[in-house]
Amino acid sequence: MLVAAEPREFAGLLRRCRGRRRLAWPVHWARTAESGGRRFWMAANGAGAAHAAQAVDVAVPACRPDAIVSMGFCGALDPALRVGDVVVAAGGQQPAGPAHRCGGVMTVDHVAQTAAEKAALRASGALAVEMEAAGVAGRAEYYGIPFFCVKSVTDTAGQTFTVDFNQALRCDGHFGTISILKSAIGNPWKAFPELFRLGQSCRIATRTLGDFIAGCRF
Repeated sequence: MLVAAEPREFAGLLRRCRGRRRLAWPVHWARTAESGGRRFWMAANGAGAAHAAQAVDVAVPACRPDAIVSMGFCGALDPALRVGDVVVAAGGQQPAGPAHRCGGVMTVDHVAQTAAEKAALRASGALAVEMEAAGVAGRAEYYGIPFFCVKSVTDTAGQTFTVDFNQALRCDGHFGTISILKSAIGNPWKAFPELFRLGQSCRIATRTLGDFIAGCRF
């Protein structure tokens, strides 16, 4: 079973799949599909550990997974990481598959917006920061199911966002488009190119995530 915040985080994997089917689960988005002789169960329920944990509680009784994977986007804390690099969290289960970085992945309850904040978080020794994995890990432990964390970098350690994504994050775990645009209008010459580059980075990250998930074994 794969858990992410947004449906687009599955785009790279879905391009490799056949037999896609929508699931009537009480989460924001859920699909099942096959690739390489394996069936994947996918759920996206918004940003944040609580929303991700809710997706696990819905999915486990429905699909009885052999493993639970928190997958999706992350911000780099290690300056050596580049957009599209895949990071697998250390200290837990390790998949056998394509090349990746292995190390600490920190879960926080907000978007790490600035290079200064990322540098402070890096002091913990973590390679990357994201918002869901701790919630998924806790529920996987509760159910006694092996847990994996696989993330792909969308923003580097030295990158600071002009747009205030935390202000745009709604209580349902989704980012409000109008709020993002309002924030961008405050500094349009910097913010709109930044949003364009972030969109490109997300497309790269979905591709590398899809390649990794399709090419490894959990």
